[in-house]
Amino acid sequence: MILHLTNSQARHTILHLQGLTHQPHRAFAEDGLRQLIIQLGFVQVDSIQWVERAHHMTLFARNQTYRPHQLTRLIERQRALFENWTHDASIIPVEFYPYWKHRFERQRAWLDKKFENWQGGGFRDHCHSVLARIEKEGSLRSRDLERPKREGPQEMWQWHDGKAALEYLWRTGALCIAAREGFQKVYDLAPVGTPEPYYSASVSHDEFVDWACRSALDRLGFGSPGDIARYWDLISPAEAKAWIEDQTSGPSNNRPCSITVGGNEKSSSKEFWARSDIAVVVDNLPPIPKRVRALSPFDPVIRDRKRLEWLFGFEYRIEIYVPEVKRRWGYYVFPLLENDRIVGRIDMRADRKANALVVKQVWLEPKIRMSDARRQRIQAELVRQSRLAAVDQVVWDGSAIEG
Repeated sequence: MILHLTNSQARHTILHLQGLTHQPHRAFAEDGLRQLIIQLGFVQVDSIQWVERAHHMTLFARNQTYRPHQLTRLIERQRALFENWTHDASIIPVEFYPYWKHRFERQRAWLDKKFENWQGGGFRDHCHSVLARIEKEGSLRSRDLERPKREGPQEMWQWHDGKAALEYLWRTGALCIAAREGFQKVYDLAPVGTPEPYYSASVSHDEFVDWACRSALDRLGFGSPGDIARYWDLISPAEAKAWIEDQTSGPSNNRPCSITVGGNEKSSSKEFWARSDIAVVVDNLPPIPKRVRALSPFDPVIRDRKRLEWLFGFEYRIEIYVPEVKRRWGYYVFPLLENDRIVGRIDMRADRKANALVVKQVWLEPKIRMSDARRQRIQAELVRQSRLAAVDQVVWDGSAIEG
């Protein structure tokens, strides 16, 4: 008999597996932050600091005692995490480094074609030169390799030769991000930021694919082959599909099972593959804290927009690249999670010169109303966000609320 999850059960399961059923007011134990990141798998990095940077907001949404210096210590002092690529630059537990070696090889094949004729050729020799300089002198930043700007019009986004070489060597595993100064990467030799035994360890191709699929399904709860492949962006949907076919035809007691999951009010049920213990997970779901939480646009619950809309009934688009006159909501708007529903979105920004978190507008979803209790929960979350941003007050700009 195929297990069926209601839409509410499915939402609760996702939020639990993504760390949002933890009691957010309890301070981390010594190893608590590292364990949270292992549970999530990775935390996506983003440079925009509208309230705080995305990786800090993702972790803060799960524990309000979190502060950015804790993450810096784990990366730069303890070397318990490393930075590399998933869908984008991300912070990843160092235990996963052996699997990323397979990504390095795949990236190398792709980037070799990309840079084959970079600036007229000779890119590989330039990479060797940059690597030799780091071996001799130590860590480098992109600006340490800048050359005088060429005459004529320049595109702001164009990498200079040094930056291109550093990024190539980082994405293919020769270099690591040893630290960040402000938000600028400090590149060094990979062994500097990757302790043993993880730097030297290796896994076979079959072990890599099995881990990529199984660990993604553990964190998703359920998904299609495409969902599984997109979680880490390490393998293709075809590889995930082949893995499922191989697992379900074998004798393993830990193989994925087929389930159906109910959609939201506007979407129908779908059939997915689920982790083998999904029934046990659902039967033992802890309660979700009764509060409102502002989520980063790059939070793992938000990141897959199609899955988000199908499951939560919430349409979301980040509009930083949309011309201002065409924006529906705002430049950088945060979804608002209340219990197991996304009830709206908020346009807020930390104005550090004014020492204030400035709230421009709140939009509630259809059928969601601004009760006194909900207003108080939103206000409490704004106070928490102001503490994360290290500003002293919350200022409502016009007190605009729509819903």
